[in-house]
Amino acid sequence: MATSPEPGEFLAQLTPEEAADLRAVGRTRRWERGETVMSEDDSADWVLVLTSGRVKVSSHTAGGSEVVLAVRGPGALLGDMSALDGHPRSGTVTALEPIEGLVVHDFTGYLSEHGRVGVLLMRLIIGRLRDADRKRVEYGAFDTTGRVATRLVELAERYGEQTSEGVRVALPLSQDELAGWTGASREAVSKALRSLRDRGLIETGRRRVIVHDLEGLRRRAR
Repeated sequence: MATSPEPGEFLAQLTPEEAADLRAVGRTRRWERGETVMSEDDSADWVLVLTSGRVKVSSHTAGGSEVVLAVRGPGALLGDMSALDGHPRSGTVTALEPIEGLVVHDFTGYLSEHGRVGVLLMRLIIGRLRDADRKRVEYGAFDTTGRVATRLVELAERYGEQTSEGVRVALPLSQDELAGWTGASREAVSKALRSLRDRGLIETGRRRVIVHDLEGLRRRAR
């Protein structure tokens, strides 16, 4: 079942007419949690507009370890670079929970008829590049606890639900995946989470985090 797109994501920026035209040239498909949606180095040229659920985008090093590049939610556009430049996919997309999305094969044809959407896409790609630059700075300037705090702030702001205890986040990532997202070992991430718990900033459970002090977590992230 489709849900409202996240603010700033591709689908959220389309007009009703542009979104209707996109749906007219696509088809709906579903994946279960853990299924691979797109594979790194695959030469397929279709794109996916996520309409419900969350995915991780990841890549693997020569040594076989997984590096999580991003977590995307409803409204996200995936696979656009391969559709535009014809090169193999640069990452693997995996469903973190049951997802649904719109598969579009002739995305370049759609863009040729919707010039404004092409400009939106250019801005989205620039935003991803800026985000990648910020993460490179984090890896060089922040310790593991700071990087973990930064990722938890991001999840809380994007997916958090305000409760009487604090901001509750249904964490879609395992500790191994969180480690891959922060560029640290699983042991270092466990230590960082323990440090944040000891400060009273968060509470953790199975695939969930409650942020008791979001502003304090932001300060630790900085």
